[in-house]
Amino acid sequence: MSLLVDVFVREPDGKRRILDVPDGVYQSGGFESWRTTVWGSEFVRSLGARFLPVLAYRDLCVEAEDVPEFRREVALLHARLDEVAHSTQRPRTVEEHRHQIETRLQIIEESIRKALEIGGGVLIW
Repeated sequence: MSLLVDVFVREPDGKRRILDVPDGVYQSGGFESWRTTVWGSEFVRSLGARFLPVLAYRDLCVEAEDVPEFRREVALLHARLDEVAHSTQRPRTVEEHRHQIETRLQIIEESIRKALEIGGGVLIW
């Protein structure tokens, strides 16, 4: 099982509408276990992350007004990628783990770009 990364908009009645994902677009935000072993890890928390660690307890819903701050958090993790890979639990080599994290951060960054373009939010669930 893996975490899904989606972009959503709020309807006039306040309901969340998840946007369709084009065919062939990979939208994994990591393995389900990453809720605690990567995104909710002590190291990621120590960097000051406040959005992704929420995944350790529940799904993450970043509303449109918070997307710019979420973008900064993801950029920070991307800038500290080697440290994140070395400091989080992994079932594979550090190099493979680093590549997996980088791929997932790129997917999240692409969803953030799309959300910013349309005034939407990002859901990781």
